[in-house]
Amino acid sequence: MSDTPLTNRHDFLMLFEVTNGNPNGDPDAGNMPRLDPNTNRGIVSDVCLKRKVRNFVEQFPPVRTASDADAKTNGFNILIKQGTVIETEQKKGIEAAKAKEKDKDKQAEAAMRWLCREFYDVRTFGGVLSTGNDIMKGSAWGQVRGPIQFTFGQSFHPITPLEITITRCAVTKEEDKAKERTMGNKHIVPYALYVAKGYVSPAFAERTGFTQTDLDVLFEALLQMFEHDRSAARGEMVVRGLFDFEHIGTQHENNGEQNKREARLGCAHAHKLFEGIKVELTEEAKIKGFPESFADYQVTCEWTNENLPKGVKLHKKHD
Repeated sequence: MSDTPLTNRHDFLMLFEVTNGNPNGDPDAGNMPRLDPNTNRGIVSDVCLKRKVRNFVEQFPPVRTASDADAKTNGFNILIKQGTVIETEQKKGIEAAKAKEKDKDKQAEAAMRWLCREFYDVRTFGGVLSTGNDIMKGSAWGQVRGPIQFTFGQSFHPITPLEITITRCAVTKEEDKAKERTMGNKHIVPYALYVAKGYVSPAFAERTGFTQTDLDVLFEALLQMFEHDRSAARGEMVVRGLFDFEHIGTQHENNGEQNKREARLGCAHAHKLFEGIKVELTEEAKIKGFPESFADYQVTCEWTNENLPKGVKLHKKHD
């Protein structure tokens, strides 16, 4: 496994769909699917996507190799998970830092680095580490900006959330026994295709220790997170595309430092790269007026090896 912080910028775009399910309920609206009130397009929060990545890594942490078999931990623990008392985990890092450093600021830095090393989600997404203890509180090391940031997912077309009434042949309370059954409801989106975008910052990767191995784990999680997160509420969710634009530099033959700088800063604007991925309704779907399945969409990648901006390499992770 790589232990060197990532040095190349990445920008990625993910397409995913839902069929007869609720991809992300809104607790302020009775758990109805989130939507933009101005356009009626569906929304999936960045927090929802991060949660699924965390769940996948927790379930399927990378297998250790012989080179890191002697490590005390595998570094792929998850801090933000159900049932965790965050303060308890933070104290472990603080105690480890106190054993090595006497200066309070250096203790805070050491504690932050310990938490990043131990917890995949901290070094990937960052977090607020300054709660519940005096050493981290007020310290510049108490807040970590992660190298991976997601946008909200948004559907390409307006959605029509449905409220489905369901019945249960059993009852919960003795006094309801005469009713013989109870009523309930669930919210679904018949069909929608969403797009979410992500950004990888090598500057923040250096700060948290985020590596190429960590990035590979992220892409594996994004491709498979819905396969291992099935539930009756979410219906069928599928990742339909994952396009990763890696900035590699313009390969100056006699200037390696310039190559590194370009790979770190990026060789093209992310929005320009994303605009090369076209998602449109087919002619039949346009006549129909709305999409019912992925077959009603035509996804076109206009980028080729010949027309990509110099210094950028495209990886189609879904192929």
